[in-house]
Amino acid sequence: MSTIKTVAFIGLGNMGGPMAANMAGAGFEVTAFDLSEDALELAKANGCATAQSVAEAVGGKDAVITMLPAGKHVRSVYGGPDGVFASARAGALFCDCSTIDVQSARDVATDAEKMGYAMVDSPVSGGVAAASAGTLAFMVGGTDAAFDAAQSVLDPMAKAVLHAGESGAGQAVKICNNMLLGISMIGTAEAFVLAKKLGLDTQRFFDISSKASGQNWSMTSYCPEPGPVPASPANNDYKPGFSAAMMLKDLRLAQDAAQSSGTSTPLGAEAQALYAMFDSLGGGSTDFSGIIQMLNGDWTGKS
Repeated sequence: MSTIKTVAFIGLGNMGGPMAANMAGAGFEVTAFDLSEDALELAKANGCATAQSVAEAVGGKDAVITMLPAGKHVRSVYGGPDGVFASARAGALFCDCSTIDVQSARDVATDAEKMGYAMVDSPVSGGVAAASAGTLAFMVGGTDAAFDAAQSVLDPMAKAVLHAGESGAGQAVKICNNMLLGISMIGTAEAFVLAKKLGLDTQRFFDISSKASGQNWSMTSYCPEPGPVPASPANNDYKPGFSAAMMLKDLRLAQDAAQSSGTSTPLGAEAQALYAMFDSLGGGSTDFSGIIQMLNGDWTGKS
């Protein structure tokens, strides 16, 4: 595949907006599209050209990046009558960075391959802060050739670009990883709640447990208890970050995948139920670590 210089970026939400800005900052000619006029104005301010339709954005571009809410949106944007497949130039590379169900990722990639396009599913980890800083981790599914082509496109937005396997593997890794993250965050939060109830100083508990067998990323990098990790959302009124609503979305995807594959994931199911409860109580826009407030009994629905 020839050197990629021109990129269409479809989907300029909390993650897609800063990702597109980083692409423009890295010297790519980025044409952005979103249904939100405010998002388009911000993209323009960040160095992107803007388009008024998917077809206009992708026409003639070397690569197309999408960052969309769900599988149905990915299917529509790629396969619709004025979508990516109908409008992209021959030989273009497609990178879908959305977090969606595995089957949708595989189906869209299969359609792309039939039409002669290279495509990867490349969901991300790191949240809004990493999207802004260009330090996302990309979990990439696709052929070796498609992965090699995608690396130069994804690198300006990334601290790591990791090949997970064939089409759909990126989504599978993301779903499994975030199920584990949701479970470990709840376990870490419960441990802090119990430690306080037993009269332990939370800093002292952190100092010991973070060096003992209970150590995990949710404790040492993203601690849900205010104090021990200054950069964690717990020390910024639980502003996301990665919202509880987004965690709930990923846990639901994991449970759908578990059901369709006949896999027993009881802790994943319980994590989904707890985040659904937190969301129903108004916690959806709070960082997912903020679930400690509900577990501690002091959630006031302030978000």
